[in-house]
Amino acid sequence: MSLYDDAVLVLKGYEGQEELREAYLDHLAAHPDGLWKACHAGHLTASALVVDPERGRVLLTLHRKLRMWLQMGGHCEPGDPTLEAAALREATEESGITGLTVLPGGPVRLDRHPIPAPCHWHFDVQYAVLAPPGAVHGISDESLDVRWYAYDEVAGVADASVVRLLDATRARL
Repeated sequence: MSLYDDAVLVLKGYEGQEELREAYLDHLAAHPDGLWKACHAGHLTASALVVDPERGRVLLTLHRKLRMWLQMGGHCEPGDPTLEAAALREATEESGITGLTVLPGGPVRLDRHPIPAPCHWHFDVQYAVLAPPGAVHGISDESLDVRWYAYDEVAGVADASVVRLLDATRARL
């Protein structure tokens, strides 16, 4: 199965955010290249919130370009077999943590947001991943910093999209 086919199946099976889910599916139907950065009408991205539920905290990255505290994530790559695998790869690369596991149940949320030209939109498919006990993180080239935040600290450092992702993740936990 191709990554495109996986994305369509994942989105068709996603429950919630119906209007936004349909926008994602319409985008893919209109743009067979809609998973790739080269699609200037917008493209799907895959992200993951790194969670340590035992300690009630999440790991956020201070994005180098955007200078915002965000979940880990980014563009799909040709070697990614699934959106979930892309999100896990991104979370592993950007956090430096090995042994992350995806929270079961598929994507936690969808978040479409505008981005600077030449592209127009990121259609982000958001997952959550669980950090193993004693996880040690690192800082990738894409980050200025990586830091653990208690659940109740996130709203003070991150934007509303990250808070919504955290809320949805906690509801699933």
